[in-house]
Amino acid sequence: MIIAVDHGNKQIKLPGGRVFTSGLRESDTRPPFGEDILKYKGKYYTISDKRIPFMRDKTTDDRFFVLTLFAIAFEIEDTGRYTKEVIPVHLLAGLPPAHFGAQYKRFEGYLKRGVDEFEFHGKKFNINIYASTVYPQAFAAAMSVYGHLSSDPKVTVIDIGGFTADYLAIRNGKADLSVCDSLEHGVIILYNQVAAKVNSELDMLLDESDIDAIIGGSHHDYSASVRRVVDETARVFISDLFGKLRERAIDLRSGKTVFVGGGSILLQKHILESGRVAAPIFVEHISANAKGYELLFSSSKAGR
Repeated sequence: MIIAVDHGNKQIKLPGGRVFTSGLRESDTRPPFGEDILKYKGKYYTISDKRIPFMRDKTTDDRFFVLTLFAIAFEIEDTGRYTKEVIPVHLLAGLPPAHFGAQYKRFEGYLKRGVDEFEFHGKKFNINIYASTVYPQAFAAAMSVYGHLSSDPKVTVIDIGGFTADYLAIRNGKADLSVCDSLEHGVIILYNQVAAKVNSELDMLLDESDIDAIIGGSHHDYSASVRRVVDETARVFISDLFGKLRERAIDLRSGKTVFVGGGSILLQKHILESGRVAAPIFVEHISANAKGYELLFSSSKAGR
């Protein structure tokens, strides 16, 4: 069974569109509430709305592996492929392009655990993660529009995620890993900026769901002053991102630019209004990276 998982700093995404927060609660005893309870090696885990703090290297402890088990269980149930027998799994995952070369072998080893047992939704799962393959994020997400890019001499892919904004150049259909980096300029940074500014100027506390709602257009529950601060901070955030790219000799006013990731979807309005992108293409499926891993894997198996 091929299972693709996008391990974001903010959210875990599966190809079918299931998304959950990259956060865990651990307990020695079964929690009294909640349905999505996973038991693994004598511990009970539930998904938390509080994210794991940013980890440049996700292999330093088992938290992202436990999140992977949640993802595997969800995918097996969602696709109706649960069985009491051992389920062989080839896991597909990704890393930011700038971290890919240094970390992909370690991440593949971290995910490839062989036979493991856990309980979820009252069922016993026996899985054998016999293989794992890691791909560059951003490039993977762009695969859904690859047919429109393969003949272009220059395409820039921008993946605005939870903690980082990754960029990658594609030249004549091939990834150019000499022009890529991960900037610490994801939406978590924006959330912190907005929360601090609203607290300072308006003596009000906003959480991330409030900020998402305001940026996404759900204005009716918030005052004009709050909306103004959020909108202005988001505008400056996007301007600063493009400024950082310009410092690296990347000008989005030439060539095509493919925007992927949840942050790009959230901030699409501000990106378009910036006037600093000549030919934007938005990949609006939040699970674009996970779907891209599947496409890249299929292409490799087909010999293309």
